[in-house]
Amino acid sequence: MPGFRIIQGGMGVGVSDWRLAKAVSQLGQLGVVSGTGLSVLLARRLQQGDLGGHMRRAIAQFPVPGVAQRILDQHFIEGGKPAGQPFAPTPMPNLHLGQALTELTVVANFVEVFLAKEGHGGVVGINYLEKVQVPTLASLYGAMLAGVDYVLMGAGIPRFIPGALDHLAKGEATELRIDVEDSVAGEQHLDRFDPVAFYGRQSPPLRRPAFLAIISSATLAMTLARKSNGKVDGFVIEGATAGGHNAPPRGALQLSDRGEPIYGVRDDVDLGKVRELGLPFWLAGGFAEPEKLAQAIAAGASGVQVGTAFAFCEESGIAEDLKQKVIQMCQEGPVDVFTDPAASPTGFPFKVLHVAGTLSEPAEYERRTRVCDAGYLRRAYRRTDGTVGYRCAAEPPEQYVAKGGLLEDTIGRKCLCNALFANIGLAQPFRTGGFEGALVTAGDDVANLPRLLKPGHSTYTAADVLRYLLKDRP
Repeated sequence: MPGFRIIQGGMGVGVSDWRLAKAVSQLGQLGVVSGTGLSVLLARRLQQGDLGGHMRRAIAQFPVPGVAQRILDQHFIEGGKPAGQPFAPTPMPNLHLGQALTELTVVANFVEVFLAKEGHGGVVGINYLEKVQVPTLASLYGAMLAGVDYVLMGAGIPRFIPGALDHLAKGEATELRIDVEDSVAGEQHLDRFDPVAFYGRQSPPLRRPAFLAIISSATLAMTLARKSNGKVDGFVIEGATAGGHNAPPRGALQLSDRGEPIYGVRDDVDLGKVRELGLPFWLAGGFAEPEKLAQAIAAGASGVQVGTAFAFCEESGIAEDLKQKVIQMCQEGPVDVFTDPAASPTGFPFKVLHVAGTLSEPAEYERRTRVCDAGYLRRAYRRTDGTVGYRCAAEPPEQYVAKGGLLEDTIGRKCLCNALFANIGLAQPFRTGGFEGALVTAGDDVANLPRLLKPGHSTYTAADVLRYLLKDRP
């Protein structure tokens, strides 16, 4: 049985960064860094001049010095770029990453995990989205080079990740099947990563991290436990009240009068069937209360995963002004969390917190010129000539339709890639002036943030969250 009760959620792009994961890990719980978009995150931090020198300190420990030096040569700007100058673009992920993006992806994942684990003996995890498939193998390898303890993955059916971890731990080449829309029967598209080719010689054996699948049904838990190509070590069972992406409701999509997906009895997880698998599990989505933690343990869970409460603490990566605005909103009155069925290009429902001045406001959304220049949520599709192309429902509609997409699929879609970087103070400047807008996601229990504040304080720490949750437990 793992020795932690609390898993700190792996949130957004850079929200649960190395600082937050380290703070939680040092206090004996599972600190988790988000693995989404780390190559862009590292490139932008370096272009800003690497304040504090943390990125360069970690890069200096990367075990392939030639790769480390190329990353610095390509991305580091001494003193940082001018504030209004756009960030230099990084290559968008595709079926064949190419050397530059492969190296950046491996190093970026190494850096985030290395910094989270630096100077203490706690356990650290990294969270990935199954929907973001192309960078996965290079990302896993980079995290494993840094000694990551747990890999967590949701937003899909990660059946082939356990086997990939097995191969990478042995220094063996591994492949991952990539979903390509409109593929013909019998056609397979594979991404391949070879540690020997990357390392330049035999890759050292690595410790295989434990794998936790993030799921929303007992059926998926049973499928993964029995049919994955390697060992699944446990589950995080996430309900529809959690922030970020939610699993869609079972059956035909029905919307409330407000336009939100309607979840029903069919969406309740049969914990009895999960318990029968004999694997540890944690409950997530509205469990950030000591009473809920006790209920979860009584139901057989090892503990709970908590996201929103950590997302707005001092150590999280959300920009300070945005953090303070949300906390103040929660102190002053009701807040509005909308489960948007259209916002995410993935097609999964996505929780959006209404915050003035962000893309949650229709006028701000309409004001933005649509562009796809990060590309992490693009979907691969088969062109009529058999080659693979990429499209995103949040890109300009005419481009999406020209690639065979349906116009109706573009309505209401938001560029989460750019918005999530804006959330953490790394918004892309427009050449014509201004910056990409933020879009804040939060779970339904965001309104409860004020109870984490000490009297007279307007901020709280990760330690405050843990003290609140574990106040009756050692």
